[in-house]
Amino acid sequence: MITCKGRAELLKMERATWIVQQTLADCVAACRPGVTTEEIDRIAADGIRKRGGKAAFPGYRGYPKTVCSSVNDEVVHGIPTSKRKLRDGDIVGIDLGVIVDGYFGDAARTAVVGEVPAPVAELVRQTWLALVAGVSAVRVGGRIGDIGAAVEAVANEKGFGVVREYVGHGIGTALHEEPQVPNYGPAGKGERIREGMTLAIEPMFNLGTARVRLGPDGWTVRTADGKPSAHFEHTVVATADGPVVLGFGRYTSDGLVTGVPDETEYPVPAASPRGEPAETPGESRV
Repeated sequence: MITCKGRAELLKMERATWIVQQTLADCVAACRPGVTTEEIDRIAADGIRKRGGKAAFPGYRGYPKTVCSSVNDEVVHGIPTSKRKLRDGDIVGIDLGVIVDGYFGDAARTAVVGEVPAPVAELVRQTWLALVAGVSAVRVGGRIGDIGAAVEAVANEKGFGVVREYVGHGIGTALHEEPQVPNYGPAGKGERIREGMTLAIEPMFNLGTARVRLGPDGWTVRTADGKPSAHFEHTVVATADGPVVLGFGRYTSDGLVTGVPDETEYPVPAASPRGEPAETPGESRV
């Protein structure tokens, strides 16, 4: 069943997603050569706790960690480990969820470690632009297929593979709610978008084939050809004025700001040079 949220519920989701975005900033800042994905997971757990949230992923369907950290050819759901050290030229997708007062926020970013080949940098850049396109397609009265068509158009222009087996989703009092939000069209199909619908939109693009395979741990999804993959995600609410991306202070008790935050609006990392979370969440902008 698809649920539409009221203002009180959305303010809780805004707070949860704010914690997600602030903590993701800490994690991205820590993505440097020699850091393990286990260290990034610890930074996320500390950041969520210090900001007053509850991590959404531990124990979800048996998942063991705070974040999903997916490196290079890992598409989604990579499990952090002390054995996986980041190296110059890696990319790492970090997916994170938080609960506040029973409501969820969910977001993801792909971090670049040092210098990466130009085609990989372009993959990361275009996946983020596909997120912007997908969010921009959220219109009350439109269809869920409009979102996927907008995302897919970005991939098709650049020749990237669009992952089809894993999709975005509704979100609210559960991490995954109806409807599913595919990263492909056609436009004009699927559920009607209604005011108050909350959606987690999350493009996943591969540098090569769209095909993926599930690893032996039962969680980690990899590209079938071993080429890199990138992943970005926002939690979004559909309003009569347009889409509002939660977690950026754009949805408040006093009003809302529609549209998609640009790169300068992502939180400044509240982390020290060694990647340890600061005591006070950073609120300045890049």
